Formats: sequence, structure tokens, C-alpha cells
Amino acid sequence: MNICIIGTGYVGLVAAACLAEMGNDVVCIDVNPKIIDRLKAGKVHIFEPGLESLVTRNIAEGRLTFSTDLAEGMQDALFVFSCVGTPSLPDGSCDLSYVDQVAAQIGRIIDDYKIIVNKSTVPVGTADRVKGIIAEELKARGVSVEFDVVSNPEFLKEGDAVNDFLKPDRVIVGTDNVRTAKLLETLYAPFARSRDKMIVMGVRSAEMTKYAANCMLATKISFMNEVANICETVGADVREVRAGIGSDRRIGYHFIYPGVGYGGSCFPKDVRALINTAREYGCTPTLVEAVDAVNNRQKGMLAEKIKRYFKEKGGIQGRTLALWGLAFKANTDDMRESAALDTIRSLTDAGMTVRAYDPVAGDNARSILRDNASVTVMDNQYDPVDGADALAVVTDWNQFRNPDFTRIKKMLRHAVVFDGRNLFSRSFMKEMGFSYISVGRQPIIAES
Repeated sequence: MNICIIGTGYVGLVAAACLAEMGNDVVCIDVNPKIIDRLKAGKVHIFEPGLESLVTRNIAEGRLTFSTDLAEGMQDALFVFSCVGTPSLPDGSCDLSYVDQVAAQIGRIIDDYKIIVNKSTVPVGTADRVKGIIAEELKARGVSVEFDVVSNPEFLKEGDAVNDFLKPDRVIVGTDNVRTAKLLETLYAPFARSRDKMIVMGVRSAEMTKYAANCMLATKISFMNEVANICETVGADVREVRAGIGSDRRIGYHFIYPGVGYGGSCFPKDVRALINTAREYGCTPTLVEAVDAVNNRQKGMLAEKIKRYFKEKGGIQGRTLALWGLAFKANTDDMRESAALDTIRSLTDAGMTVRAYDPVAGDNARSILRDNASVTVMDNQYDPVDGADALAVVTDWNQFRNPDFTRIKKMLRHAVVFDGRNLFSRSFMKEMGFSYISVGRQPIIAES
């Protein structure tokens, strides 16, 4: 099939590469000529495991092309996927300006039947909004062209997006047009060979499903972080509690790891957007508001523990922290809403110097933190540790799970580790002679 993908971010580029991998002819559109030129050369501008090789292979085999010309991309396409960004506005609502611009452009170009697929995460009612914008543009042109607008939300995890697209748990399609549903079923058939994974529902239900899914996962995370904080107070161990409740099949082990709070481009934005949508319709989203509040508090938790530890030792003014992990989670260079940023901001505002390292997010961090003179982003995992007063782990990269603690202890001025991801064993850290402060477990304070 011939497909046009609008947008080359995580969703658009992954969708384009994976659809091309299944034999479709895909044109991927972006307004930024520098990005398009780079992609034409097979250079991917985002870090996503497995994506660059997929893009390179499908370019070489002629199934995947890139352009800044939407008319060119739409010319032979039956499916036109809108995968543009929908960032949060200051009030938490979703910025639909890019979605609106794309819809208007489509309306000015479309000249034969197309299926417009909303792949971006958008509030309930956006498909109707897009349909109205296209219809207005057609009316202004004085032409009548048949088209359909469907909702097809993505469920991709950054760091595993290629695998999620190629082997989806489900494919949600929102449409009331039987013919359109059959065409999308044909498009997605190669991704669901073992069983029928396609679920067809109303457009607004599909739009709501995306928000409900992400808010449910965010709720599990915030719940476990709340439990972890209670565990610290009452003397329980959250790792043992997690093992106990996760064995219940109704709960399961996924998304109940305590830590420094969720971040990234999806959960924070989608939680706030659902809160905003509910309020617009006169609902009071009490639980979702609490999820957001707990997460905002949790993202400041690690900095508060560091300040509390050093309070009786003269405070953190003039001290240096080695910080491992800047991305909001492992296997991505995405720092949007990362807890590392909250931690760094809180500590440097209080007079601490931070030396940081991340396996792939270093360049992004240098750009984001360029105005903070108290932060240095380094290229080697152990360089920040040398001469630092403490080590903090914020992102759960695999290479942080079993570091050289003998080396670390020699390099640190104080043998203290703040573990925001519970990567290490309390008994081992005690045996090694570290003061060890983690999440939802009793701290270990080594003898001076």
C-alpha cells in the first residue's frame, strides 16, 4: 500500500520504518529540511534501539523516502498518517496547533479519496475537529472530495518502540465506517499474524482509550511510589511489598517499581490532558489529579534525601554530587520531564555542584542545562565520581546495575550512594561500607 506519514518524531519515524518493513511504500514528511536531508542519508536524529538500521535498510530497498513536500507525499497515498507533536500548554491542555495546520494543509491538497489517520495522542473530539477543518478547506476550494478521518492511537514505549510496533498487543481503530475498518485491517494484518489484534470502536472511544491506558499505568507508578514513602516511615521494605502484591495476577509486577517518578513525552502530558478534558466537560478527575500530584512530589524526593543527609554535616553548599542517569528512563536520550532535571535544579539552586553522566543523553543534557554553570556533563561513567561528595543514581541503565564499588569508594570523598531506582542490594552496600539511601527501604548509615 502507499502511505504518507506526516512527522518524523518518535511516532512518525517508527511508524514509517515499520510500515515500510512490511512491504509498503512510505513517504515520510517533515517541514524541517535539515532533518529530511539527514534522514535521506540514513542518519536518524533520535535515539531508539533498532530504528536506524530499519530506516537504512528500507531506504536502500526503495520502500522508504523522505520529503518536505506534503503534496508529493499524498499524491499516491491511500493512508495519510498525522504524527505531529501535541505538547502541553501551560494550563495542561493539549496544543493542537500542529494538528490543525496539518488538517488545513490536507484540505488544500486532497483531490481523491484518502483515509486520514490521527496517530498523534489527541483529546477526545479531535477527529471531528480535523474532519471539520478539512471540510472547510474543501468548501473554500469549491470542490467535493470523499475522505475519512479515523483515530489510531499509538502504544509505543520509548526504548522499545520498534518492537512494540512490529509486535503490538493490540491495534485500536476508531471509525464507524466498515469499509475504512477493513482497509486498516488489511494494512495491519502483517503485524498480527498469530491472532486478530485489531479492535474497532467509535472514534471518541479510541481517542479516550489512549489516555485511559497511559493514565492507568501512571496511576500504578504513583501508587507504588506512595506505598514506598509509607514503607520508609513505618519500617517496611517496598521491594518485599512489591513481591507480595505483584504475585497477585490481578495486579502483576509491571509498572509497580518505586523510584523517582515517571517522566518522558507521554505520561506527564497525557495525565494533564485528561485532567483538562475532564474539567472542560464538568467532571472532577480526583484520582487522576492525585496521580499527577504524587508524581510531582516524587520527582523532588531524591534531592530532598540528599539535602537531609548532609544537613547535619554542614549542608550541601559547596559540595559536589556525581549523578548517573539523565534520560527519563533507560534506552532513550529523551530528557523531557526527567526526574534528573528536577534533582539537578533543586540541588544547584541550594549551592551544590553536579557532575553528571548518561550513556546517550549527554548531548541533550548539555543543551538543556547550558545556562546552569553548576552542572558539568561528562563522557565517562566514573569521571563524575572522582572527588565527589556522593553518588546518586537516577536512571536505571543496565551498566549502572553492577559497577565497580571498590573503585567508587576510593574515588568518593564520602562513601554514600543515593539510589533512586533501587538497583543495589542493601546487604551488599552495608558489607561494602557505604551509607546507602534508596526508595521505600530503611537507609543504611555507615559508621564515620
